[in-house]
Amino acid sequence: MSVLTRDEAQTRAQFLDVHRYTIALDLTTGEDTFDSRTVITFTARAAGDTFVELKPATLRSVTLDGRPLDPAALAGNRLPLTGLTAGEHELRVDAAMRYSRTGEGMHRFTDPADGETYVYTQLFMDDVQRVFAAFDQPDLKAVFELTVTAPDDWTVLGNGVATRTEGRHWTVAAPPLISTYLVAVAAGPWHSVRTEHAGLPFGIHCRRSLAPHLDADADEILDITRACYDRYHEKFTEPYPFDSYDQAFVPEFNAGAMENPGLVTFRDEFVYRSAVTDTERQTRAMVIAHEMAHMWFGDLVTLAWWDDIWLNESFAEYMGYQTLTEATRFTDTWVDFGIGRKSWGYDADQRPSTHPVAPDPDAVPDTASALLNFDGISYAKGASALRQLVAWLGEKDFLAGINTHFARHKFANATLADFIDSLAHATDRDVHAWAERWLRTTGVDTLTPRISGTGSGWTLDVGRDGSRPHHVTVGAYDLDPADPARLIRRDLLELDLPLTAPVTAAGHRPALVVLNDGDLTYAKIRLDTASWDTALSALSGIPDPLTRAVIWNAARDMVRDGDLAATAYLDAARAHLPRETDLALVQGVLAFAAAQITDRYLSDTDRPAALATLTAISRDLIRRTEDGENPGLRLTAVRHFIDAATQPDALQEWLESGGVPGGPELDPELRWRVLTRLAVLGAVGPAAIDAELARDPSATGQEGAARCHAALPDPGAKARAWARLFETDDLSNYLFTATAQGFWQPEQATLVREYVPRYYTEAVALADRRGPAIADAAGRYAFPLYAVDEESLRLGRKCLDGAEMIPALRRKLVDQLDDLHRALRVRTAS
Repeated sequence: MSVLTRDEAQTRAQFLDVHRYTIALDLTTGEDTFDSRTVITFTARAAGDTFVELKPATLRSVTLDGRPLDPAALAGNRLPLTGLTAGEHELRVDAAMRYSRTGEGMHRFTDPADGETYVYTQLFMDDVQRVFAAFDQPDLKAVFELTVTAPDDWTVLGNGVATRTEGRHWTVAAPPLISTYLVAVAAGPWHSVRTEHAGLPFGIHCRRSLAPHLDADADEILDITRACYDRYHEKFTEPYPFDSYDQAFVPEFNAGAMENPGLVTFRDEFVYRSAVTDTERQTRAMVIAHEMAHMWFGDLVTLAWWDDIWLNESFAEYMGYQTLTEATRFTDTWVDFGIGRKSWGYDADQRPSTHPVAPDPDAVPDTASALLNFDGISYAKGASALRQLVAWLGEKDFLAGINTHFARHKFANATLADFIDSLAHATDRDVHAWAERWLRTTGVDTLTPRISGTGSGWTLDVGRDGSRPHHVTVGAYDLDPADPARLIRRDLLELDLPLTAPVTAAGHRPALVVLNDGDLTYAKIRLDTASWDTALSALSGIPDPLTRAVIWNAARDMVRDGDLAATAYLDAARAHLPRETDLALVQGVLAFAAAQITDRYLSDTDRPAALATLTAISRDLIRRTEDGENPGLRLTAVRHFIDAATQPDALQEWLESGGVPGGPELDPELRWRVLTRLAVLGAVGPAAIDAELARDPSATGQEGAARCHAALPDPGAKARAWARLFETDDLSNYLFTATAQGFWQPEQATLVREYVPRYYTEAVALADRRGPAIADAAGRYAFPLYAVDEESLRLGRKCLDGAEMIPALRRKLVDQLDDLHRALRVRTAS
């Protein structure tokens, strides 16, 4: 199949003006395909040729201005339209389209819990062609009129209010001008909770089998939605541009959510079947806020080409966290961003695949290359850059520039240059120069303090390894005379880096000096020796959790850079996490300590001691939460205790009794978590897994069973799991991921060693057969993550150098092999 190039898109945009799509979808024609009939009215600005895209199972007929075209002319995904005259035209396409099981196009899912079937679209980038014929590029906006034929007991959702007209037939109100990739349909026997707000219909929807869980959280979800809607209307002068706001929680969704105008789709793991922490609820709320921000930045004003995807994602990422902090009970969202999200950007920015937040248009020549930029740079680094911009520019001028941008480009398309011009209109500061330094460059700056002092004053200079300007705050802390395990902030200095001269402050040298206190910029920071010694003794006694996040991130970066022993990070976690009060920090530090340090950065010889440390931390937290005052912290500790267990006895007792002594009870998530660990340890067999699946026959239960079967330390189980992953193509995207997650285990390196070289050949063929979504999953989850040795690195590099592979897999392998190389360097440094 051909991918669309930027040059082709520009040529077509200059040639065509697309007015309207009239689309009729029939979802009653069987389990494999649906019917798609499309009428496109458009104007050619001059005589010439062009093409329309579609990927049909069967192309039945095509007519152009009443003249039949030969369906056999379809070449791959392109149907030529030749000999067009200047003026208006009408194209009619009648096709059968294939349902997807990979989350691309029109995804079809049958719920194993009750046998009900659901379908939904995910048309992002270039998958609209899987659903209807289109001139598929973001700058050819049009009006979309949609009708849907669906089974009698189904409800249809779309970009506008959907109305049942007669029998099985539904009509979706046409939204204002939108891009092709933003068209959305979701159909099935949805369970719905509906309300009104600000004169608009609001709704939340999920599978019927999840109805009790959605109902339990409906007030929270709708309260967050209303609060964000109201806050955005305080920030933005342009009103919400669509006629309704539906949020559908859909099965087997690849992303976190998708910003379809009027119909946001979310992965339905956000409908919680089991207990979750408040930080996880905050994450769901942030995604709600993020997607609503897209209604303005992404939907009302849309990128012209995919090089500006950061304009969509960075803006929504920043606004999601900031608006949640301002408008809801989640007032510490930037702590979670700092410890749990920002590292995604830091890590991506230090790999060979790094790119500027706003890449040069020539660096995004086609849609395949554009898809690779949906990464930590476009999201986390871009949001960090915008947070720094607001700190430097001021929020008033920033919002004024944003509102100018909306007014200038609403229902149209815009570029980075347009965005910067709108900001420049609102301020005297040189935002063009700022953008060149921040948005057009790669890499992470490193800021290092140089501190000297006497009895009457102390002096700070800041070394900068990098080229960006930074507006930062510097915290100066003293030990609390009444409690040496606590720190008191003496001063907060605002600095613009690079400094023109060292800064001098009164008083004795502080015990702790923290660059980027408040986490307003994007940079790695270092601590001077005295400050690091203070942090090691009093980190949990620093009053602000955001400051603690900055220091934990500094420690994380030092481990990754080989400047701090991995075991020293574990020692700090052992000393301070039992006293930590912020749940996001506990989760973030334990996640890095377990997934990176214990499972990858330490040798097989050192791993048992690391697992013992994680177990000790978890046990301390479980003891600390016996009073029931912090159930989220206790749940986090229980999860990590399970994952670090090296003996099955305690886990088997919990499973048999149905709970942890003192709580919590083992809900489905915890039962599958325990069973997975017992499978890894060889303490259960297939019969126990199948019995648990009979107890929980849901989609999540099927995934849990697939993960457990793949995790069994048995050659036959591994062979069967491998065959399902790489030799058959019947696994859905979620079942593929679950099987891959179970297959590789640090404890089973010898057992699966023969599969490491096989991965590098068979993943290439799999990605070629099944496309980008499965390629991404194969590179992310099926990669031999725990084969941390030079031979695996050699095999991977040989594969990259010699094999032809689709870009989605190549990018994942480049990143995974760089992480593998880093893990080897950290092992050597430790």
